[in-house]
Amino acid sequence: MVIGLGSLALMCLAWLPFAALLYPILPRRAGQRLGRLVIMWSFRHYLLLLTIACGCRFDLRALDALRRERGLIVAANHPSLLDAVVLVSRLPDAVCVMKASLLDNLLFGAAARLARYVRNDGAHQLIKNGRNSLAEGAQVVLFPEGSRTSAFPLDALNPSLAVLAKRAQAPVQTVLLHYSTPYLGKHWPLQRPPVLPLTCTARLGRRFAPPEDAQALTAELQRYLRAELGAAP
Repeated sequence: MVIGLGSLALMCLAWLPFAALLYPILPRRAGQRLGRLVIMWSFRHYLLLLTIACGCRFDLRALDALRRERGLIVAANHPSLLDAVVLVSRLPDAVCVMKASLLDNLLFGAAARLARYVRNDGAHQLIKNGRNSLAEGAQVVLFPEGSRTSAFPLDALNPSLAVLAKRAQAPVQTVLLHYSTPYLGKHWPLQRPPVLPLTCTARLGRRFAPPEDAQALTAELQRYLRAELGAAP
């Protein structure tokens, strides 16, 4: 797993100068398209390395059904640090909602800015930028819990996702992520090795129509995810 994480860091470092150089030069549409494709393929190769060298198994075939979807919010549970990597590795036009600290990070920031990922430094900014990305046809990847799960199977949901869905009039596609162990979860230190073989399965859940009532959608989404995550994958 150290080899895997080291390889991911090297991929980020290799792309960093190109992303930083291309960001002010390329037109917005061309830059974000290239940036998202590079991230997708980098994450896909990273997961392949984990499969070959580290005894990990990823069943992500269900996500391929979303590849051509446009203007869609992808809402997933968040048990592990690997979750964003897993989702983006299969979605060529994905836009992640990222913490401001990650967008300012030397290792990830240039690539994320080129891909025009959404900066989450406040609900107003998140909804404004997320709405613009959805209007352009992107798949906005959001973890409605706000951070990695602390109290399994699901923490209380942040209302921002439902507000975004209402303002953008965008459907919400749920994705249910299941791991054999809570590797790199909130209570799993980075230096603690995984229990191998580590398996991860992604399955598509219910799709919610654009809501008229954001509060009602948040409550319904919470009930649905709790019920589904309590069941076996």
